Amino acid sequence: MASDDFSLSDFLPYRLSVLAAQMSKKLSKVYGEPYGLSTPEWRVLAHVAHREKMSVREIHDSVSLDKPSVSRAVSKLEKADLLAKSTSDRDHRLVEIEVTDRGLEVFQQIVPEALAFEAAVLEAFSAQERLQLDDLLARLQGVLDGQTGKA
Repeated sequence: MASDDFSLSDFLPYRLSVLAAQMSKKLSKVYGEPYGLSTPEWRVLAHVAHREKMSVREIHDSVSLDKPSVSRAVSKLEKADLLAKSTSDRDHRLVEIEVTDRGLEVFQQIVPEALAFEAAVLEAFSAQERLQLDDLLARLQGVLDGQTGKA
């Protein structure tokens, strides 16, 4: 029999997961159909657009997606001429990924709409509550990263 002390709908990891999924689904309307991008592809493009060159491993470590999802996203973005692969000058065994001019253009078209989406969501909070939310999220991330707490 289930414990009376546990309610999935009140369980923080579940609530955050559901909220993140809802947020991603609604945000995908900004980049999905208009640009043909999936959520992993958008995350990879957005991340690489702020770097000069990076490896699939570096992308994987940064966007919180599994390696196969990152690899598929990179391949699709390369086929769409949004990203380009090249061999590293430092280590010829390493493949580096960089955004193309077309990829940067698409990214720059999406960003204002993505920021408008974020602003609309954050309208639920006062300026002080937004700062508090940022602080609370950073503290949770710190616990999960092992910087504080026991998680």
